[in-house]
Amino acid sequence: MTDVPALVDRARKGDPRAVARLISMVEDGSPALRELMSALAPHTGNAYIIGLTGAPGVGKSTSTSALVTEYRARGKRIGVLAVDPSSPFSGGALLGDRVRMQEHATDPEVYIRSMASRGHLGGLSAATPQALRVLDAAGCDVVLVETVGVGQSEVEVASAADTSVVLLAPGMGDGIQAAKAGILEIGDVFVVNKADRDGADATARELNHMLALGERREAGDWRPPIIKTVAARAEGVGEVVEALEKHRAWLAETGKLAVRRRARAAAEIEAIAFAVLRSRFGSLHGDSRIAALADRVVDGSLDPFAAADELLQSVE
Repeated sequence: MTDVPALVDRARKGDPRAVARLISMVEDGSPALRELMSALAPHTGNAYIIGLTGAPGVGKSTSTSALVTEYRARGKRIGVLAVDPSSPFSGGALLGDRVRMQEHATDPEVYIRSMASRGHLGGLSAATPQALRVLDAAGCDVVLVETVGVGQSEVEVASAADTSVVLLAPGMGDGIQAAKAGILEIGDVFVVNKADRDGADATARELNHMLALGERREAGDWRPPIIKTVAARAEGVGEVVEALEKHRAWLAETGKLAVRRRARAAAEIEAIAFAVLRSRFGSLHGDSRIAALADRVVDGSLDPFAAADELLQSVE
């Protein structure tokens, strides 16, 4: 039996082993998960959650590491959730983001956790919302969420974060990809990384042009800044943090922070409810009730929508 209150208490005191155990419970769908979420609830709502997304090769992990360094210099306790793609063949994941963040491995005020997407679409893992709760309750001031990085399906991070950072790089056609992916709509801060390469200025101008074309903002609305960085040398990273803090202040002043967090909680509740429904319907595979309903649909005595209604009523 898992002593959840003791684990939560240790995690809140900064014990990395306890934090790791709690996130593992979340990922594995532990039978004690409901008890865990109940124990964490009073201690959440304090962390500032920043999502980082972008295509492979733009430097998400390097940028994340640079942001950790900058926030640590400001005395913040940091959590990092780095989501890696799972192999469709073995189900495993390289979890290679830790390799790029080794400089923070011995810092007790930094907790880095790689998570496998396990086939979940949208750039995150299905366990991400609950894992964020663990890091929030464990006293992290800032939590950085780095997405898988698969391109045009990376918009889920916007619903998981207070502020979304979209990273691009010159010479990768990222401006057009951003427009295609709907990423222009989710970005609160845009970062053109690897700005020491040719074409960085052109990428920033192109991005600025596309943002202007799609602008439907009123007075007082947030206009996403575009910042050029060379994350590998920590150039421009302080400017990114300043932009993040300005956005955080704007969210608080306008009441948008509460709106975003309420929407995030609603999405989490909905996802949990759907997961329960899926598990119930999974147990119906081969059930005689479905077979009987299918016979009635085939012989024309019942339409498929009415059959679905009957099935729903039978599992309530």
